[in-house]
Amino acid sequence: MLIVAFVLVVSLYAIAVFSTKLDRALRDAPVIAIGSQEIEPFPKVSVVIPAYNEAANIEACITSVLDSTTLGADQIEVWVVDDQSSDETVAIVDLFQETRQDARLKIMSAGARPAGEVWVGKNWACTQAAKQVEGEFLLFIDADVRLKAQSIETTIAYAQQEKIDLLSLAAVILCQHWSEWLVQPVVVALLGIAFEFAPVNDPMSETAFAAGPFMLFRRSAYDAIGGHAAVHDYVVEDVELGRRIKQQNFRLWYGLGRGLAEVQMYRSFSALWEGWTKNWFEGSNRNYQVALYCVFVTFLIFAMPSIGLAIGLIHLALSGLTAGTAIVIGLSAIALLQHYFIRVRSEPYTSISPQYWWASGIGGLLVCAIVLGSIVKTVTGWGWTWRGRQLG
Repeated sequence: MLIVAFVLVVSLYAIAVFSTKLDRALRDAPVIAIGSQEIEPFPKVSVVIPAYNEAANIEACITSVLDSTTLGADQIEVWVVDDQSSDETVAIVDLFQETRQDARLKIMSAGARPAGEVWVGKNWACTQAAKQVEGEFLLFIDADVRLKAQSIETTIAYAQQEKIDLLSLAAVILCQHWSEWLVQPVVVALLGIAFEFAPVNDPMSETAFAAGPFMLFRRSAYDAIGGHAAVHDYVVEDVELGRRIKQQNFRLWYGLGRGLAEVQMYRSFSALWEGWTKNWFEGSNRNYQVALYCVFVTFLIFAMPSIGLAIGLIHLALSGLTAGTAIVIGLSAIALLQHYFIRVRSEPYTSISPQYWWASGIGGLLVCAIVLGSIVKTVTGWGWTWRGRQLG
């Protein structure tokens, strides 16, 4: 029990450090006041929605985009780009347009990917769209994103005012499935520290990050870095595009998206597992040291308190109450309580409620498994897919 107690003391210290860093990162996170900026004349914007087997999402997505703005067809075009879907995605969009008759909405097929070239993820679809669209600004969003009222006008006005070349939002992550409640709050906290907003937005810092669900490019900057075509073989293309924007001395801005955009990334555990194991190791630049350190930290901060409590309770049931058992249970309870306070303090920034905070230990173990699984999948290629489409 002494060893367990010692590890729990280390865990408590790690939680305290982690909590302090997360509080600072979220407190310093920039936000855009909705509707606070106005510009004249308003530049034309092209919204691009790459869609591969998005039957469950696409209608709600395009509805949210069209309903979020009062811009007319001369100021905005909304392109759904079918990336060889095998489900009802295209039929749903066609029926929607037949019913709604909105001149702003357009649909195109990305066509077959060229033989002998590696195009992964949404890069092919986005590249084909970029050849067709006319906007001075390009807004790439995922089909599982839901835009809020005035989000397009607000972000473009802010980008113009601040001379931003790539504006990316950390959209509010919705948790509705049990696996999302277990994993997503842990992931959000880890990413909040790994990619703090301040250094990302500091032109003098090499830290770069961008979130694929919402990426607003100034067209001139997008073309200058080669767009999605330049990162055609990158699985985590959003982060790489952010790096290239910054490397070529364009202005990168990353901030909280509350009130502007929300996303439910995964609707089942299998989708969550496939998605995060696809991205995690690539997102760490295939750096084993970084990935394994993430496993260690996640286990220590999130999983160890629950494991310690389980060990203490088992020992209590088998051997009765001893000083060692009491210490282990007490330390575990304090650590778990810290998880609750972390979630409470984070809620105003992330909009993720403290619900199921007590399951953070299971979530931590799942994230550890995701990182390890991502390493194996990425290195071997075995099972490294997205919606069944092989990567690499």
